[in-house]
Amino acid sequence: MASVDRTVIADLPLFAGLAPEQLDELLREAQSVRYPKGTTVFQQDAEAHSFFVLLHGHLRVYKLTPDGQQVVVRFVSAGEVFGVAMAIGRTTYPATAVAVVDSIALVWPSVAWPRLIAKHPTLAVNTLQTVGSRLQDAHARVVEMSTEQVERRIAHALLRLAQQSGRKVEAGVQIDFPISRQDVAEMTGTTLHTVSRVLSAWEDRGFVASGRQKITILEPHRLFVLAEGGLP
Repeated sequence: MASVDRTVIADLPLFAGLAPEQLDELLREAQSVRYPKGTTVFQQDAEAHSFFVLLHGHLRVYKLTPDGQQVVVRFVSAGEVFGVAMAIGRTTYPATAVAVVDSIALVWPSVAWPRLIAKHPTLAVNTLQTVGSRLQDAHARVVEMSTEQVERRIAHALLRLAQQSGRKVEAGVQIDFPISRQDVAEMTGTTLHTVSRVLSAWEDRGFVASGRQKITILEPHRLFVLAEGGLP
């Protein structure tokens, strides 16, 4: 396996505050693994054998409810840590992660986690900050689904994705990975029919454009006003 240069990870949030020699030590225990589009990285309730940092690509993380409903929990972008089940006191993965494009991740065995954070406490602090941020995001989504009309929930979801993985293009801000209307429905607790109706109406009004599973926000400010309950 070719070694990974420390400069690839030095600026990632997980490794903030670690010295170059510490980064080299961590990299010696990792493997670089390719996940072609459509590959399952891990499955819900399977033994959490590894934890990961995504170097390239995007992953879709979803959870199946007891009644068989699929809920998109989040999308993972390059630079993010994921699958650290031990950091939240689990021995199994709480959801399923699938590559939505060809992706590459650094992979460490989960059994190494206690030893690594004991030797590098900064690693544990950085991970907890990431987990805390994701919990805040999850809480915000729960409040949205409990209190907001569907148009506002969809607007919030698109704005979050644009903030996470947006790429400036001539027309506006494009969510830079394939995302379907079904994905949006599963993120916002609504139906494919409703998402299609809302996005079609927004396309007619010039808010968004979609095609080839890419969504572009043409008027981010107007979408933000709508998400906050105003009239764009």
